[in-house]
Amino acid sequence: MTPAQYCQDKAAKSGSSFYYSFLFLPPERRRAITALYAFCREVDDVVDECADADVARTKLAWWRHEIAGTFTGSAQHPVAQALIPVVRAFNLPQNHFQDIIDGMEMDLRYNRYPDFATLQSYCYRVAGAVGLMAAEIFGYRNPATLKFAENLGTAFQLTNIIRDIGEDARRGRVYLPLDELERFGLSASDIVHLNESEKLRQLIEYQIERAEKYYAQAFASLPSEDRKSQRPGLVMAAIYQTVLKEIRSSGCRVLDRRTSLTPIRKLWIAWRTWLTA
Repeated sequence: MTPAQYCQDKAAKSGSSFYYSFLFLPPERRRAITALYAFCREVDDVVDECADADVARTKLAWWRHEIAGTFTGSAQHPVAQALIPVVRAFNLPQNHFQDIIDGMEMDLRYNRYPDFATLQSYCYRVAGAVGLMAAEIFGYRNPATLKFAENLGTAFQLTNIIRDIGEDARRGRVYLPLDELERFGLSASDIVHLNESEKLRQLIEYQIERAEKYYAQAFASLPSEDRKSQRPGLVMAAIYQTVLKEIRSSGCRVLDRRTSLTPIRKLWIAWRTWLTA
């Protein structure tokens, strides 16, 4: 199996909405964004699958070394090898890859986030930095497009957090800022013990409104001359905003279910958005 095939399999098996957002890209850009996505999956899996935090830190440190090797051509892992031509062709900064690993390490330090400033830092590292590199791969002419990409990355991560509240709670993890929980008369214990309530519904509404503001800020900062090249991000946004609408229509039930769209619906949204963006 070639490094590119490894990355393709990693992306396809994930079932993520990201996969649908770059289906219609030209081959070189599709291979590049697939390799970037596969890297994100690899380091995210380190945190999700390692019960021992020290082992996870050791593995993330190894990935830091692999990323450095990507820029010198000495990387060993198939994903890092697939990234070697990508970082050269699209001038991807090494520090963005390190930011992503920094974000994964935050998951080892925090299972509670005291406030939105801390959570926002996490969102930038695990998603905003990805958005910035994705913008380079998709191509742009106006530097303002980078603001679009960063805000969109944060919006995606906030959507993930809202969608996965119940799933994360079962792992003892709460991403909702503690000071905001308190403001709505809730505690992290209410989340971990899966206590549905009107207060929780109101809190989720508040979180959805924040995510929607990030989408709006992203769309407002996208220059018209770069709209076509950034269509993969717009496809992803259309899919993720549909998820938020579904969560709202369920009465903001996020503890006992994980809202998701069927593959055929994702494909339909992707195709429609690609043609009209």
